[in-house]
Amino acid sequence: MSAAGLSVRDLSVTFAVRPDSGRPWDRSRRLHAVSGASFDLAPGETLGVVGESGSGKSTLARALVGTVPAAGGRALWNGRDLLAMGRAERRAHRREIQMIFQDHLASLDPRMTAGEIIAEPLAVHAPELPRTRIRARVTAMMERVGLLPDHVNRYPHEFSGGQCQRINIARALIIEPRLVICDEPVSALDVSVQAQIINLLRDLQREFGLSLIFIAHDLSVVKHISDRIMVFYLGRVMEYAAARDLVQRPRHPYTRALISAVPIPDPEAEAARRATVLEGDPPSPLAPPSGCVFRTRCPVARSSCADERPLLSEVGHGHIAACPFGEPETPSAES
Repeated sequence: MSAAGLSVRDLSVTFAVRPDSGRPWDRSRRLHAVSGASFDLAPGETLGVVGESGSGKSTLARALVGTVPAAGGRALWNGRDLLAMGRAERRAHRREIQMIFQDHLASLDPRMTAGEIIAEPLAVHAPELPRTRIRARVTAMMERVGLLPDHVNRYPHEFSGGQCQRINIARALIIEPRLVICDEPVSALDVSVQAQIINLLRDLQREFGLSLIFIAHDLSVVKHISDRIMVFYLGRVMEYAAARDLVQRPRHPYTRALISAVPIPDPEAEAARRATVLEGDPPSPLAPPSGCVFRTRCPVARSSCADERPLLSEVGHGHIAACPFGEPETPSAES
C-alpha cells in the first residue's frame, strides 16, 4: 500500500434544525457543526482531533467520507476534491478511505459471521476475486489484527469488545485503503484494551504506510498516537500544532483545560500542578456566543472577546492558535 496526502481548506458543515414549536410556518435554524476547518495530513502521518462531545469532530469525519454534505470548503485527495465528487466518483474512491467507528458492536451486522464481515468490502470493491483468494486474505488479516482464524465462523456477540474492534479494523484494512479515519475507536473500551488497540493501529500504520485521522475526546489517548493535534470547540479549530509542542506549550486556554484534565501518575506532581477547571457546559451550537465561542467558559476572557472572533494565527513554527491572550507555558515534567 502507498499513502497519500489530504489537504482540507475552510471545511464547513451546517444543518437545518426545525423548531419544536409544532408550527410549520416557523423557520428552521442553522446549526454550524463545523466552521472553516483547515488542516493538512501528510503521507503516513496521524492527525489527532480532540474536543468535548458535540464539538464537531465526528461531523468533520463524516463530511470527509461523504455521509453528510459539506456546506463549503475543499478536501483535496490525490488532486481531486472529495467534497465536489458525485456518488459514482465517490464510490470509486471509497476503497482508498475507510472509517472505524466508536461503537464496536453496533458497527457489526449481528447476522453475519466475522469472516463474512471482513470479506464484505472485497465483495463490493473486488468482486472478481475467487473465493479461495478471499478466504486466504480474510485469514491473513484476522491473524494480523490478533484474531484466531478458527473464529472466522463466530458471530459478533461471541466476541469481546476489543475483539469486535479488531474485526472492524480488519474490515477497514482488507481492501488496502490509504487513509483510515478512526472516530473514537477506543472510547467504549477498557483502559487496558485501549492501549492494545492503539498499539495495533500504530503497528498497522507503519506496516501498510497508512495515513490516520484519530478522533477522541481524551487528549491523553490522542497524544500517544498523533504526529499533530487539532483541538475543536463548538465546531471551530482552537489550536493546531505538532503533538509534542501542543502538549508541552499549549497556547489556547481550552487546550490547557484539556491537558489539565489528564491525570499524572505521580501523586506529588499531580497535587502540585495548577489545574484549569472549566465552569458550566458548552453553549448550544444553535446559539453560539458572539466573538470568541469559548469566552463564556474561558478563565482569561476579556470584554473584547465578546466583540471580535479571534482568527487562527501562527504562534510558533507550525503552531497556530485562536487566542490573542494565550501565553506560552513552561513545559511540564509529565509531558
